[in-house]
Amino acid sequence: MCGISGVFAFTEAGRSALTALHASTDAIVSRGPDSQGHFIYDGCGLGFRRLAILDLSADGNQPMTDDSGRYTIAFNGEIFNFRELRQQLLKKGHTFHSQTDTEVILHLYMAEGRSFLKKLNGFFAFAIYDKEENSLFVARDRMGEKPLLVYRDEDKLLFASEMKSLLALGIPRKLDFTSLNHYLQLNYIPGPATIFKGVKKVLPGHYLFIKEGKVVRKQWYKIPYDPKKVEKNKATYEQQQAKLVELLDDATARRLVADVPIGAFLSGGIDSSVVVALATRHTPHLNTFSIGFADEPFFDETKYAKLVAERYKTNHTVFSLRNQDLYDHIFDVLNYLDEPFADSSALAVYILSKRTREKATVALSGDGADELFAGYNKHMGEFQVRQGGLKAEAVAGLDMLWNVLPKSRNSFLGNKVRQFQRFSRGMLSGPKNRYWDWASFASETDARQLLSPASRRKIGKKLNERRRRDLLEGLHTDGDLNEVLLTDTTMVLPYDMLAKVDMMSMANSLEVRPPFLDPNVVRFAFSLPVSSKIDVNMKKRIVQDAFRPMLPEELYKRPKKGFEVPLLKWFRGELRPLIEDDLLSDGFIEAQGIFAVEAVQQLKKQLFSNSPGDVHARIWALIVFQWWWKKWMA
Repeated sequence: MCGISGVFAFTEAGRSALTALHASTDAIVSRGPDSQGHFIYDGCGLGFRRLAILDLSADGNQPMTDDSGRYTIAFNGEIFNFRELRQQLLKKGHTFHSQTDTEVILHLYMAEGRSFLKKLNGFFAFAIYDKEENSLFVARDRMGEKPLLVYRDEDKLLFASEMKSLLALGIPRKLDFTSLNHYLQLNYIPGPATIFKGVKKVLPGHYLFIKEGKVVRKQWYKIPYDPKKVEKNKATYEQQQAKLVELLDDATARRLVADVPIGAFLSGGIDSSVVVALATRHTPHLNTFSIGFADEPFFDETKYAKLVAERYKTNHTVFSLRNQDLYDHIFDVLNYLDEPFADSSALAVYILSKRTREKATVALSGDGADELFAGYNKHMGEFQVRQGGLKAEAVAGLDMLWNVLPKSRNSFLGNKVRQFQRFSRGMLSGPKNRYWDWASFASETDARQLLSPASRRKIGKKLNERRRRDLLEGLHTDGDLNEVLLTDTTMVLPYDMLAKVDMMSMANSLEVRPPFLDPNVVRFAFSLPVSSKIDVNMKKRIVQDAFRPMLPEELYKRPKKGFEVPLLKWFRGELRPLIEDDLLSDGFIEAQGIFAVEAVQQLKKQLFSNSPGDVHARIWALIVFQWWWKKWMA
């Protein structure tokens, strides 16, 4: 696993960025602490940081150039089928000097041009420079597992794995208030936008080809969902289960290849337990890692993880954390973020990655299963809305009651009231508005009210509408739940879930591999009818049924609680001075000029009330932004 950065100059003025190439790779040292490399020719510069995963002879430190000297690559990622591809190239007369996937990608580009991307099974972000035609080819993996940012002006194009690298290369620090508006609703910024004007996220399954100052953007992969083909799926439910086990077993086996200590996250949920069960088929005495909250039994699920570990005789380690342990790392996370990102579970992932890295360099995870197979409470809510019936109508009919009852994520009853209120509101909306509402912590009206009048005027109305429309384009009034899952997979998954895991694992030089996101598993998932994924009694139906014989029965008798951090107690305790005297103080808010003092005061009032609801998530979003702003903008 690595990090990359680069410069492609169009003019003499653009070449000045090449002098900062070394600084751009220094900024992402945690992505590649083992080595670094740089390539500069004419107006092109490629930077690289390396984390050694495979102990391969003559590994050819990057950037790597072919024998002719024409092509040079900087590559971040893992290609799990590179050995098969290498054999195919050998039969066609290609000569290799290493056993690396990097060299295979380089030769595939030399032989087939840009079309070779569809052959790759893995996750990646890379850039290939062609010296002869002075062109640059930049590509990102199918699902968005590896990040890739680009900035372009009239003089140059810059790219990098992280914003830190682009900042080191000298990008202008101009706040995008339209992005801020979406951030205040979602607690993250969906692509292609970023917090900075002019900086874009390369979309998953897309590439850029740059030549003679022109940038061609193209989608090379689209999740293969066709409702008509789903309707024609004749496989029985039993056959579907068997196929899922076969595909996921193959995906897991592929992701176990490494010459460094390897393990798996084991949360106690179905998804990570499935991955562990399959991994132990191929790796005896697998290392597994769980995190629990000693002070917060409501969130602690380690007893379920222990059942799986005992069944499969894994080398299991439990990291039992107290609130103080979490608090001790909160500022490490805040300091690492180079773009506002307020999914609070990032803190737990950071600590899990940090502790896991002490014993392993690679970890498998269950990420992606919920988005592909309908594992979230919102999916059951959507299913019930579409099914209708007396139960759904009864919940909606009590809307006034849900509005006045106390709501909180930190108790069972308070969380139920919160869920009923959101469900009731969703019953009255169309699929696009309902999806956005259920994906958000704040409405657009509430988000705008948090901003000062001057900030509101800087939100591009048409741009805001276009970005939201593009994100929700896959949802239709006459569609089914698969469209919701597809939208989750193209919006929530890459920009929240995968971004969180990538950032927090890379902050600790740990590589995370999710077998559920293997392209063969994804293709299979979107060939299934909704009835295979969810019914009135069960979310993620096919995953639960297919692997039931492999898992302890106790895992099927527990509610899904998610991977959350108990923020509310912090805000009312240790972090209260940060809220009242520093980042959210009236004086700081007024001097900064971005937010409305009165609106922030109202949020703080709700935070300390008996009905906080989701306000702690909104407060966290403000804290994250303010910390980021002080570090990168002030």
